[in-house]
Amino acid sequence: MSLKVVIIGGGSSYTPEIIEGFIKRHRHFPVSTITLVDIDAGKEKLEIVGQFARRMIKKAGVPIELEWTIDRKEALIGADFVTTQIRVGGLSAREKDERIPLSHGVIGQETNGAGGIFKALRTIPVLMDICHDIQNICPDAWLINFTNPAGIVTEALLKYSPHRKVIGVCNIPFNMKNSVAEMMNCKAEEVQIEFVGMNHFVFGKRVWIKGEDMTDLVLDKLIHQKVDYSPANIVSLGWSKEFLQALGMLPNPYHQYYFQRDTVLVKDLQAFEENGTRAEVVRKVEKELFIQYRKEELNEKPKELENRGGAYYSDAACSLMESIYNNRGDIQTVNTLNNGSIPDLPHDAVIEVNAVITRDGPQPLTVGPLPPSVKGIILQMKAFEELVIRAARSGEYTHLYQAMVMNPLVQNEGVARQLVDELLEAHKEFLPQFN
Repeated sequence: MSLKVVIIGGGSSYTPEIIEGFIKRHRHFPVSTITLVDIDAGKEKLEIVGQFARRMIKKAGVPIELEWTIDRKEALIGADFVTTQIRVGGLSAREKDERIPLSHGVIGQETNGAGGIFKALRTIPVLMDICHDIQNICPDAWLINFTNPAGIVTEALLKYSPHRKVIGVCNIPFNMKNSVAEMMNCKAEEVQIEFVGMNHFVFGKRVWIKGEDMTDLVLDKLIHQKVDYSPANIVSLGWSKEFLQALGMLPNPYHQYYFQRDTVLVKDLQAFEENGTRAEVVRKVEKELFIQYRKEELNEKPKELENRGGAYYSDAACSLMESIYNNRGDIQTVNTLNNGSIPDLPHDAVIEVNAVITRDGPQPLTVGPLPPSVKGIILQMKAFEELVIRAARSGEYTHLYQAMVMNPLVQNEGVARQLVDELLEAHKEFLPQFN
């Protein structure tokens, strides 16, 4: 029986992560064909990654046929799973997302704030086209979206694309589970966290270890041990005892942009002066990675890939596909429709939530009402995300301005207008809906 996976954005430096994930799981998730897809501008990287991935597969001795192409429609024929890891406009677009906001005294971050808005505006139309192709060519395939901002993009697709088999994944819940395991000196699979919120704005409401509620102990250790569970792309500032005690939940690394905004801005401006934007740092990391990938003797994922910020990505994506394929019924954290899990939010809102994974997709577990301490800001964030989706679809200046001024990292009507105008001009090549 054939099992085909298509990786859109296959020339990404992340791709060896997911190839390794398929190799490790081949016994239970017997992929027979992997097709890497990219655009014409990414042909050189696609070739390099493709050759390297073939060497990884050969070394592992697993019967996987790997191919690559820039013909997306041809690649989708017969696909059972499709993953997306694209960056519309490349790292140069990311650099603008970070540099322009910083020039106005606003945090420049590619998935939060002003930069995150424009990444969504560039990405949603492209992924809508991909969903149309999937629905026409391989309608039974599951789309596993890792493209950021994952929650906003996944909600746009589930609400407005013709393809309904869409699930978003993120490595942050995996980071949090693994960090708790390290903190508590146990295995990651022994840790269960109840998550509440949305992508990059999710809280760890309760923590169980081997079935025992250990929330208070984990928080106490986080307070006193100064444990860092941030991914490579976020430098942790730590949390105060007062904040953690008042919150009574685990924050995720992205929360520092909201609850430590001024400190983060100072840090980001200093880092910008010393090293440039994070995009420029990533460009250097990628340059080194592709030097490694070209080496014919390299046949396993290099450790340097951990500096890219995508740790545990393959675990999140591959575990999800394996569980769907085997109808495993295990619990994983995904971005999917709320469907009453959090009664304070609309049924068709996408949340990041624990769900039972079946061959019919994720069945979200009931979370219950939002905790009073975070209810207001979660409702604000969800309303903001809805404004971004509306702007991406309509191409209306007013809709975009509404989203910008209501973003918690902006919330200044004059600065919002300047950001909208400058970022629209900077990204006009990739924003046809606004032209």
